[in-house]
Amino acid sequence: MLTNERHTYILRLLAEKQAIKIQELVESTGASESTIRRDLTDLEQSRKLERVFGGAILPGQNLLEPSIKDKSTQFLDEKIRIAELASSFVQRGDSVFLDAGTTTFQLIPFLKDKDLVVVTNGLTLVEALNDHGITTYLTGGLMKPRTGAFVGSHTIQALQNYRFDICFLGINGFHSDYGYTTPDPEEAAVKQLASSLAKTTYALADHSKTNKISFAKIMDLDRATLIVDEISKEANAGLEKKTTVKVVNR
Repeated sequence: MLTNERHTYILRLLAEKQAIKIQELVESTGASESTIRRDLTDLEQSRKLERVFGGAILPGQNLLEPSIKDKSTQFLDEKIRIAELASSFVQRGDSVFLDAGTTTFQLIPFLKDKDLVVVTNGLTLVEALNDHGITTYLTGGLMKPRTGAFVGSHTIQALQNYRFDICFLGINGFHSDYGYTTPDPEEAAVKQLASSLAKTTYALADHSKTNKISFAKIMDLDRATLIVDEISKEANAGLEKKTTVKVVNR
């Protein structure tokens, strides 16, 4: 393959898969690893992709973070079904970390009769938790205006005072190679710590997050059970090699 042909092929494959690995390109093009690395560097300099460890992703998309208002109406029915399934794993009297987010928000009505203690870093969750009579601790910290999530050193310090039976995390993307990701490194740090303090962690995601990659890695797939409304057989096969996947109505 000539250089221009490889570049066209790489961009076409990237458009289809959202993320590509260097080894995958070596095998499919017959070019050497050093040649592929040069190709990716050239394309990155042209702002046609972004390099990540071991491969490349589409440019810019990994930094975008929709507001709570934008996200709250997207895939609402799917989020409710995911939340209902997630709530079935909660036992009466559990201590729960409920991450800031629109899918975790949908969990709240399903938790009202379980006699729980909930800790959350989501300001937008507090009123609903209170309305449903759920004992709630709010971490505090630096509030992100677009999402209402508390992050930063004060949030981290507050979290270290707790231990959880179960942790529910919202995510912006999940990928068999790149794990669970979110746009903000500070929010990723909060999610990662909350998970480490819990006996069990569940990552909640609608199908639009499949094979998506954001800027900041939260953790590897095997650190949490994934709950998703639907997923293709191909994607599911790759994921189930690395973690447990719970699909709504399966």
